[in-house]
Parts: sequence; C-alpha cells; structure tokens
Amino acid sequence: MVGIGFRKDFAEDFLSSNTLSPSFIEVAPENWMGVGGFWKKELQKALEKYPLYTHGLSLSIGSPDPIDLQFLKQVKSFLKENNAQIYSEHLSYSKCDNAHLYDLLPIPFTQEAVQHVAQRIQQVQDFLERKIAIEIVSYYTPLAPEMSELYFVNAILSEAKCDLLLDVNNIYVNSFNHQYNPYEFIDGLNLKNTAYIHMAGHRKVSDDLIIDTHGEAIIDPVYDLFAYTMKKLKKDVPVLLERDFNIPELSELQNEMNLLQKIKNEALNPVRYAFA
Repeated sequence: MVGIGFRKDFAEDFLSSNTLSPSFIEVAPENWMGVGGFWKKELQKALEKYPLYTHGLSLSIGSPDPIDLQFLKQVKSFLKENNAQIYSEHLSYSKCDNAHLYDLLPIPFTQEAVQHVAQRIQQVQDFLERKIAIEIVSYYTPLAPEMSELYFVNAILSEAKCDLLLDVNNIYVNSFNHQYNPYEFIDGLNLKNTAYIHMAGHRKVSDDLIIDTHGEAIIDPVYDLFAYTMKKLKKDVPVLLERDFNIPELSELQNEMNLLQKIKNEALNPVRYAFA
C-alpha cells in the first residue's frame, strides 16, 4: 500500500480524474476538524474512495505543558467519525506556556525526557483508546544530549509501548547533517512496531546542510535507504508519499508512488523479482 497526502492544492483535480490512484489518503486532523461546506464535502468524497490515515501537527508530545485534553477529545471524535486507520504524531514539541511555536522542535536526548515523553504518549493512547505511531523528526542541532539519538528513540518506543512512524527521509537528513551512517541507524533501530513509513524529498542548501522540505522529488540515496529498510522490516507496512507544496503534475506523483510500490515488492519478494 502506497498513499498520498490529501491536499487542497490538488484535491479537485485528484477527485475528478483517475491520474492519481493511491491506496489511502492522509490528512492532519487539526486541518479538517470542524471544517464544513465545500471542503467537508470534498473530504467526504475522498473518504468514499480511500481509507484514511492521519498525521497530527499540534499534539506537542515533548512539551512541558499538560496534554490539551479538549484538543485530544476533538481528535478522538474526528478519528472515530472518519474511521481513521492510524493516528501518528511527531517526536517533538511545538507548544510552550500555551504559546504555539508553529515548528517541530527537537526534544533533548536525556533520560528525563524519555520518561516525560513516554508517560505522555501513554496518557494519549489511554485517552484515545488506541496506539499512536510516533515519527522520528528531522532536527538541525542537538540539545545538550546525554545519549545518542538512536538510544533515545529506542528507549521511548520501549517505555511508551507505542508504534513507530519511520520517516526514511528524516533519517537520511539527520545522518547527513549530524554525520552518522543512516544504514547503521536503521540496523540499530527497534523496527518491531513499525506501523507506517513516510517518504519525502529535501533540499540541499550547502555542502554540510540539507533541509527536510516535503517540496521536492525523492532522491536516489533516499530510495536506496528505503529499499534497505524494507528488507530489514520483512513485512508490508503502509507507505506515504509526502508532498506538501511545489506540487508537480499528478502523473509525476503517481510515478513516484509506483516506484515506491516497486521497491517494496522487490524488497519483500526478492526471489520472485530476481527471476522476473
């Protein structure tokens, strides 16, 4: 299964043609909760054809502030009303002292943060009555780390007993910017509870910095890392093609989705494709 983010930028073209044929669509709940009129009807048209996966932006799981239970109540209703298959969020924070920072900021790699975040994830899962999938985010500077990023992520997955959203491009971006081997990171990552994969493009801004943008095509080294990851996983999981802006022709998006599906098939069925 390979899906696409449902964007208002191309929603009408998407729904009125067969150019783009994903296995599912993904939305951010907070962008659609309480929406009525024309756009509610467009979303309902899409949901008549495709299963829904969701990827939140505002939970701020690493924040020192208490979990916003009123917001979470709205999320729970949205997930239930629209039969969402997955609810995922970011291993980051975006709110402090009730001020929304409109960015996904990194959490310090510390034992205190592991305990804090794991407890909050458990609280959210108990409230929603479902597991959530947590995404390893891209970051551009570590904050007084006491442990490695890999140890930090594995500790949270173990403590919180949550699922993993594995954004392969984020691993590539972080490995480039922080000079580690992305394949060794994948080797060391606890992949057992991987429930979802994101794939996206990025932009290289200098010889030692690339930025996760979701606005460019996926590059070959990220496809290669994806193939390696699928071979390590040894199981089929849903994969999302993320494209948030700079949207190309829908046929180009479909070509990227076709390539992702092809890589998945070859990784999971190597003998079959070796003699095809």
